[in-house]
Amino acid sequence: MASYAIKEMFLTLQGEGLQAGRRAVFIRFTGCNLWSGREEDRATADCTFCDTDFVGMNGDNGGRYGDAAAVAARAAELWAAGLEQEAPRALAVLTGGEPLLQVDAGLIDALHAARFDIAIETNGTLPVPEGIDWICVSPKAGTTIVQRTGNELKLVWPQPGIDHRAMEGWDFDHLLVQPMDGSLPVDTQAATIRFVMANPRWRLSVQTHKVVGLR
Repeated sequence: MASYAIKEMFLTLQGEGLQAGRRAVFIRFTGCNLWSGREEDRATADCTFCDTDFVGMNGDNGGRYGDAAAVAARAAELWAAGLEQEAPRALAVLTGGEPLLQVDAGLIDALHAARFDIAIETNGTLPVPEGIDWICVSPKAGTTIVQRTGNELKLVWPQPGIDHRAMEGWDFDHLLVQPMDGSLPVDTQAATIRFVMANPRWRLSVQTHKVVGLR
């Protein structure tokens, strides 16, 4: 029976992509295959621009969950908080780090049994298992992307050395480009707007949760 190392789990609104604004339980898994999460390793990592703390299990509702049922039960408790009316389906967003280092069929089944739709945010270097309802891939330059199908392809911009033209041939419903979060947000926003103006197959994605002050 699998156990799961979770950094944090919390109720919020999805802030990015086509499902922005939807109520969701975020389940952030510990660990990533492109960066250790330690600042001393960032410069030499395969991904150097992550803005998320995914090290350890010390966040809200973080910890070592002994089985998939325990994860789903806690997610269901968080979803129920403050509800005035029930939705047809809840939404669980599996993120990291890289959630596919841990997500398996048992967890997918447990979340579905708890009436969750399951969205995943992944770097695309690992295949997504069957049963995930919404797939968002955010590719990183210099890595081998094996997951070339899904709902959203979310390109963080600018990324030197990444071939966005080749990605347009992958099988995604939506092509999104998002400004890189960092010390020069005005510059990255301007670069991303120029990108969309020159490449209208892509759509601008904004991290709305940061605009309105959500996690």
